[in-house]
Amino acid sequence: MKSESDTVSAVGEVIRAAHRHRVGDGKIARTNATFRPVRGVRAFEEIAAQIRQELTERRLRPGDRLPAERLLAAQFGVSRNTLREALRSLENSGLLRLRKGAAGGAFVSESNGDAVVTGLHDMFRLGSIQPEELTEARVLIESIAVRMACERATADDLAALKENIAAAERAARERVDFYELAAIHLEFHRVLALATHNPVMVIVMQALVDVMQHFIRRIGQSRASWVLPARRRFIRHLEAGEVDAAVLEMKQQLERLNRHYLSLIRQWDREQAANG
Repeated sequence: MKSESDTVSAVGEVIRAAHRHRVGDGKIARTNATFRPVRGVRAFEEIAAQIRQELTERRLRPGDRLPAERLLAAQFGVSRNTLREALRSLENSGLLRLRKGAAGGAFVSESNGDAVVTGLHDMFRLGSIQPEELTEARVLIESIAVRMACERATADDLAALKENIAAAERAARERVDFYELAAIHLEFHRVLALATHNPVMVIVMQALVDVMQHFIRRIGQSRASWVLPARRRFIRHLEAGEVDAAVLEMKQQLERLNRHYLSLIRQWDREQAANG
């Protein structure tokens, strides 16, 4: 008679063999991921923890497809409903993509930082992050981004920043919708992050910009005429490699915007209280 360890080993080998197949995008998924049976009332959490560990150890990689639901549930020793709960939790955190259909299954995400963006946005919505804290973080992070961009920006990066400024100038002249102009201004910060050539900086900046978009829509329309002149001064410093001057220009611009935004949100709060 086979022992429990022999059975688990055999099931694991079946799963590894089943895992070596073409995934939806044409890649061959080859992984050495193995999973242990789980116990306890919150088995789905242990399943998620094991899958996270396989990702950490690089036995699962972006683009890989996990084994079929039936085989995976057998290896974990749980029902398919429990397995699905674990997979959905990993999908919500951005680690997996769940597809339906014949070519479907659970795929390891090609991570783009969406989970970070969504998490920070949700914290702002819940009031865990205050506007003053958001601005403080932006000043610190963008100061680092500016220093990195001064060292690493390519000719294409500088051209993209200048094109953003030109687009904002055209939008201002044509008096386009306020939120369209605000989106162009915020895009400048994403382009600046790309000029650092650091994916972590890009993700963090995207999260901050996403929260700022929500914040601006909350406080309403109010144009800041000093932004474009400040941007033109900033780009001159950046292009000349004048790091301290570029950092100072960005810091002063963000702090001035913060004072502007805080005055608007205080007005918004007073109006909300009056309409109580």
